Amino acid sequence: MPGIELGESIPPNTAHAVSVSLPTWRSNVGYEEGEKWVVDSMTTGYPRFFVHKSIEALARDIVARHGPSATQHDLHAMLFPTPNTARRCLEFMKTRPEAGPAVDEVQIVDLVLDPASPAPDAVRALRPAMSAVICPEDLYPVAKQYWQHSGDGVSSRRAEFCHRLLKEDLLILAHSSPRPSQQTQKVGRGPKRYQRFSVDDTVSKATTAANGHHQNDHQNGRQGGHTDGHSSGPSNGTNGHTNGHINGNSNGTTLEETEVFESSRFLEERYGRNLALSFVENAKSAIRRRIAGVLTSEVDLTSALPIMDSNARGLTNLSEDDIYLVPCGMNAIFTAHQTLLKARGPLKSVNFGFPYVDTLKILEKFGPGAIFYGHGSKSDLDEFESRLDGGEKFLGFFCEFPGNPLLTCPNLGRIRKLADKHDFAVVVDETVGTFVNINVLPFADVVVSSLTKIFSGDCNVMGGSMVLNPNGRYYGALQKVLAQDFEDTYWAEDVIFMERNSRDFRSRIDRVNDNAETICRVLNAHPLVREVYYPKYNAEARPQYDAVKTAHGGYGGLLSCTLQTKAHAMAFYDALDTAKGPSLGTNFTLTSPYVLLAHYKELDWAATFGVDPDLLRISVGLEDNLESIFTAALKAIEAVDASP
Repeated sequence: MPGIELGESIPPNTAHAVSVSLPTWRSNVGYEEGEKWVVDSMTTGYPRFFVHKSIEALARDIVARHGPSATQHDLHAMLFPTPNTARRCLEFMKTRPEAGPAVDEVQIVDLVLDPASPAPDAVRALRPAMSAVICPEDLYPVAKQYWQHSGDGVSSRRAEFCHRLLKEDLLILAHSSPRPSQQTQKVGRGPKRYQRFSVDDTVSKATTAANGHHQNDHQNGRQGGHTDGHSSGPSNGTNGHTNGHINGNSNGTTLEETEVFESSRFLEERYGRNLALSFVENAKSAIRRRIAGVLTSEVDLTSALPIMDSNARGLTNLSEDDIYLVPCGMNAIFTAHQTLLKARGPLKSVNFGFPYVDTLKILEKFGPGAIFYGHGSKSDLDEFESRLDGGEKFLGFFCEFPGNPLLTCPNLGRIRKLADKHDFAVVVDETVGTFVNINVLPFADVVVSSLTKIFSGDCNVMGGSMVLNPNGRYYGALQKVLAQDFEDTYWAEDVIFMERNSRDFRSRIDRVNDNAETICRVLNAHPLVREVYYPKYNAEARPQYDAVKTAHGGYGGLLSCTLQTKAHAMAFYDALDTAKGPSLGTNFTLTSPYVLLAHYKELDWAATFGVDPDLLRISVGLEDNLESIFTAALKAIEAVDASP
C-alpha cells in the first residue's frame, strides 16, 4: 500500500481508518510541531490522539444546541458513551492542578433516544446515547488527557450514528419531555410513505408481525453482505445489505400495515445502517472464543456457536465470561487498573519495561502512582525484588510481552513467583506477541490486548479485550467489582466489523511471522543497519519468549531497527516503499519513526532507557515482495553522505 498522499487515511478512502499517512521523515516532525502544511492536510489520525472529524462535528452540534447560552468562553465538548464515563472525565479534571477554578464551569449533557420516537426495537437495541463534557476552551486539553489515556471516548461510528439522530431531533436530553404524539410527528426526510407512523394497539400488533417477516428477510440478505469481501468497499458496511426486503403487499397485509412496516424499515435503514443487529451478541461471543483460542474457523452467526472448549489457553476452567470486550486496547489497561484499585485498595503499581506511552500515564495519574523500570532488565527485576523483601507493597505489575518498541521480554516465570510470594497482581499486555504465538495467561492475573491491531488487521475498527485468569488469586475480587461496575460500551457496529475482520486471524499470523523473519534477515545482513530488535535474534529476550511460545507459534510481526546515523535513518524511511504512519498490526506493512511520534518532547528521557530517537518500527504485513522492498530501500541509502 505504498504511495499514499500526506494526510490521507490508511487504508485510503476509509472513513474509520486507524492510521494516517506521514510518508516522509519531515512530515512526522511537522506533525509533532503542529505545522500547517501537515496538520491541515490530515483527513484523519490515530484514534485517542486525533479527534475524528465525525466526533468533532457531533461535538460542535451538541455545544450549539445544549451548551450554556451565556458564557465568556468558547466552548468545546468531549464525547463519551455513557453518563458514568463522562463523569469519570469530570472527576479526573478536578484532580488536575492545571484545571484550576474554571473546572466549576464544566457541564455534562446526557442525550438519549427519544422514548416517543418511532424507532423499531432493532434500533433501540443499540442503546444510542451520548454524554458530552462541555468545557471552556482552556480546559479542553485537560479533558483530552482523560480521553486519550482512558480510551473511554466514543467511537467514530457511534458518533456518526448519533449525529444522524440528533439532526432528526431523535436524540434528546435525558431528562427532557418526550416529543409530541407520534400520530402527528414526522419521521424524517424519507419518502412520503415512510413519514406516517401510528402507535394505536392495532397498528402496534401489525408492526410486530411485519417486523417478524422483515427480520427474517434481513438476516437472509445481510449475513452474506457481512461475510464477503471484507477488505474492500466503503467502511460503513452498507453495501449489499438491502436485498431481500418485503415489497408491497405480497404478504397479505393491509395498506396501513404495510406503511407502518415501511416506516419501521426506513428508520432501521436510516439509523440502523442495515446492521445485522440480531447477530451482535453472537458476534461478541465469536470474538471472545477467538481470544480464548478455541474458535479457529469461520462460523455462521445465525446459528448457535459450538460449545466452549474445556482446555482454552491451557486452562481447564477458562470461561467465555472471563473475557471482557472494550472499545480499545488502552481502555482494557485502564479498566484492569481501575478494577484492581477497587478490589485491592490504593497501592502503587509497577510499570516494567519501556512502555506504550499511555500505560505509564494511566498508572501515574489514576491512583497513588507507579514505580517505573524502563529497561525491563534482570537488574531491574533484582532491584524490584529487593523492594519486596524490604516490605514494600504493590497493587499490580504491568508489562508488555514483547515490549514496544524494543521487543524486550520480561521473565514471566520469575515474576509469577514473586507475585505469589509478595501478593501483587500481574497484568500482561500481549498485543505484540498475540495469543497465537505466545500463551502468557497462566503467568498473569489479567491479560489485556488491543484488538485494533493484528486481530483485526484491516485498520478500520477499534477494540480491546481483558481476560481474567480463573485460577488467579484475585479472580473472585475482580469479578465482583466488574459485576458491579463494568459497562459494555463496545458499539455494535464496531463489533460487527471486528468479528468479520478477525475470522482469518490465525492464518494471517503465520504469514506475518514468516515475513518478519525475512525482513530481519535482510536488515541484519546490511552494514548500514546498526541493530535489529526482534525476539528471535535477541540473546536476552529469546529464552523468555521461548518459555511461553506456543507449539506452532512464531516470533511475531513487529520489529524495530536503528541505522548507523540519523541521516541514514531519514533516507531509509523516505525510500521505503511501504505504508507509513502510526499504529501496528495491519495486514499491510506499516513503518513508523516510532520514538519521534510517541516521545517527541521527551526524546532525551527515552534515550536514557536505550531507546534511540531515530529508531524505526516496522509492523509487518502480508505482502509477497517485502524482501525486494527492503533491499531496494537499503540500496537507496548507500550513497547518503552521513558525515557531520
